[in-house]
Amino acid sequence: MPTATAADVITCPSCATRNRVPRAHGGSPQCGRCHAPLPWLVEAGDADFDGVTTTSSLPVFVDMWAPWCGPCKVMEPSVQQLSRDMAGRLKVVKVDADRAPALSARFGIRGVPTLLLLDRGRVVDRRSGALMGGALRRWVEETLSRQTASR
Repeated sequence: MPTATAADVITCPSCATRNRVPRAHGGSPQCGRCHAPLPWLVEAGDADFDGVTTTSSLPVFVDMWAPWCGPCKVMEPSVQQLSRDMAGRLKVVKVDADRAPALSARFGIRGVPTLLLLDRGRVVDRRSGALMGGALRRWVEETLSRQTASR
């Protein structure tokens, strides 16, 4: 897995400019050209998960998945769409549970896909099993609304 100091290149959905965005970043990435919010989808593992997630001022959606998992593969387009739809409001982190045994143990992962929502590094909600399209987005938005209301 890449290190937390690595950067990803994210193409702006508004103007197609390629932007280099550090994996561990405290703010919300914006396009260097048009300043539109960028969809933030990164991979992390045991070595860099805390750096990638705890530095984010945004809530973090974590997709614990595995390459052999059929429902995980079916859910992948919905996860990518979530990162685009919630650009500037959510960081999306994918973790291959097979390659991250310490994280799987830490979060008590018993099956994949398992979905976690983190706020400042703390799990605020979790779901086991695949959620597609609108159901995935509704779960994320409802959970984030509850978090905002409870502050």
